[in-house]
Amino acid sequence: LKSITPTPDHPHAAKQAGPPAAVGEPKGAARKGDRTALRSDPHAGDGRYPVAWLHISAPRGAAPTATSRCLCGWDRSAIGQRRVLALITAHTDHRDTCPLRTNQEGRAAA
Repeated sequence: LKSITPTPDHPHAAKQAGPPAAVGEPKGAARKGDRTALRSDPHAGDGRYPVAWLHISAPRGAAPTATSRCLCGWDRSAIGQRRVLALITAHTDHRDTCPLRTNQEGRAAA
């Protein structure tokens, strides 16, 4: 004989559970004022940010490709091993001539 569970006529809220403890974390560590919760954000910025990007793709059996882009407007691309190697050199050289990098403090003294 099967029992049939009656369907309620109205919705009701589910019981709220407390936040689960992380694996290996002692219970109540944050509630006791653990100083690790007050550390500075390890991903916080230090004032530096990317200015130029070099993307190289060399799939097996296909011609390599590369793109070199900079916030100053520099935008170059290359296809084939010889041209990709030349673009890598041009991207490296661009660091010394880029107007966004040459105005950095300490750069002019070097």
